[in-house]
Amino acid sequence: MKEVARISAEKLKSFVKAALLKAGVRNDVAGYVTEGLIQTSLRGVDSHGVRLLPHYLEALKGGRINPDPNYKFKKTSLSTGIFDADHAFGHAAGMEAAKRAIELANESGTGHIAVYNSSHFGAAAYYALEVAHHDMIGMCFTNTDALVKSFAGKRPFLGNNPICFAAPCENEGPFCLDMATSKLTFNKIKQLGENGMLVPAGVGTNTEGVETRNPNEITALLPIGGHKGYGLSMIVEILCSMLTGMPYGPHVPKMFEAPMSEKRCLGHYISAVRIDCFQTKENFKKRLSSFMEELRSEPALDKNVPVQVAGDPEKKCARERSGQGIPFAPAEYEAFKKIALEYGIKFLGVSELNDTDNKKDREKSSRIF
Repeated sequence: MKEVARISAEKLKSFVKAALLKAGVRNDVAGYVTEGLIQTSLRGVDSHGVRLLPHYLEALKGGRINPDPNYKFKKTSLSTGIFDADHAFGHAAGMEAAKRAIELANESGTGHIAVYNSSHFGAAAYYALEVAHHDMIGMCFTNTDALVKSFAGKRPFLGNNPICFAAPCENEGPFCLDMATSKLTFNKIKQLGENGMLVPAGVGTNTEGVETRNPNEITALLPIGGHKGYGLSMIVEILCSMLTGMPYGPHVPKMFEAPMSEKRCLGHYISAVRIDCFQTKENFKKRLSSFMEELRSEPALDKNVPVQVAGDPEKKCARERSGQGIPFAPAEYEAFKKIALEYGIKFLGVSELNDTDNKKDREKSSRIF
């Protein structure tokens, strides 16, 4: 990605929350969205990070997202509940559900929350990691609009529905696997297209079901592992659509193509499992840490490519970006400048990089503000 600038997480956090508040978002909701976007960008998952702020603001203007939701929670058993998000930001809905799952788990050993009437919630790791930070195992799922090509079919039917699993370990951040059921997400493909890049082979197909590397031609994503990834998508659809009463697959409004006035009605499913119902937390965390270290020390096929466990690249990226700042590509930087002008907020770096700057100089610069 060509960088115009790098902006520190703390300063960017202030800007994002200020923009959301100016747009009329309730303070607690704006806090969840800001935290989710910044955490995601720090971890290097740029497709679901701060670059989505302009999209979310447009969704607010159009009426798709409710800035002042009236949540409704119903406990349905000792360990289960249903949560009506009232079309809030998915980040707020997901975190409110995660907190309720933790509360139920503290009471009964496990907590499972089905969320309905929600919207795009960004990276699933935001919620599973919250559970893991309470010394529990966290699992998080969401459905999306039809993106994954049906196995042996021509068109997309199921979403690239993410699966996230997080567990605490000793002496480092939680183990965290956060994966979609496609090789790349559509947000990542959109990001590649904006930067004039081709997608890798085996990622997506055009309207005829034929594979293409042109991000502008991709209308369906190929599932990971063929029929196996396709099956995983369906499992998540059952959890997030069937259990919540929300639309599934082709009946879910598209994130970018549907009118911004149309509610997306997404469903999420979030679980928390108390470790000490099975093992002591201390023993579990120590053994998981040893397990991970032993795996990392396995002989590498290529000495320049270390053996890693899920979440290692994100941990490394978070360490680097915490010191160096979050990078902005040219299109993203311009979009944030427009937000700054529209809402009357100072955008970090505007004085240093103005409209008359030479484009090549912009691409070469790498500043932390």
